[in-house]
Amino acid sequence: MRVEIWSDVICPWCYIGKRNFEKALADFPHREQVQIVWRSFELDPGSPRQLPGTLEEMLAKKYRVSRQEAAAMISRVTEAARGAGLEYRLDQARSGNTFDVHRLLHHAAGQGLGAQATERLMHAYFCESLPVGERTALARLAPEFGIAENEAMKVLESEDHAAAVRADEARAASLGINVVPSFVFGEKHLVTGAKPVEGFAEALQQAMSAKD
Repeated sequence: MRVEIWSDVICPWCYIGKRNFEKALADFPHREQVQIVWRSFELDPGSPRQLPGTLEEMLAKKYRVSRQEAAAMISRVTEAARGAGLEYRLDQARSGNTFDVHRLLHHAAGQGLGAQATERLMHAYFCESLPVGERTALARLAPEFGIAENEAMKVLESEDHAAAVRADEARAASLGINVVPSFVFGEKHLVTGAKPVEGFAEALQQAMSAKD
């Protein structure tokens, strides 16, 4: 059974959902029959490569709320992340355009390194202040998930995998997916949001039962 996961590297709920899904999958009796496919989704495709200011300032502007309300949003998601075993450092987050990240993830996936690359890049953004839109920073991180720095930079400076990213986004649109994370089980069952572990366990069982 294939599980397609649409996510963005800068989506805090995507990393939480990823971790909860992984915990559910680890206890799933048929986990060896599950194939994970990561799909691209850009939360803000029109953003510059590197956004100025803090995440708090960005959220306040994007959602037209006060700085205090934005800080409360960050606090809530940080606490949720801690519950999933993740230590976010969102006060130090360096957000920006993620199109290059998605192209690099497709390159990694083509070499069987998609899972490692997704985990490393998410962790670097949320916990280590990775400037997500900076090509040199992305290339420098690439050896940690199995791709040489010069190879990564060559990909990032080209148009490689751009069509694959757009294809993922077009498929998301065709399925009515407009939020992330979104999980499609067996090409039929859509689950959206960072569900608790129990929710993902139930979705896996239901999808496997429907498959049989």
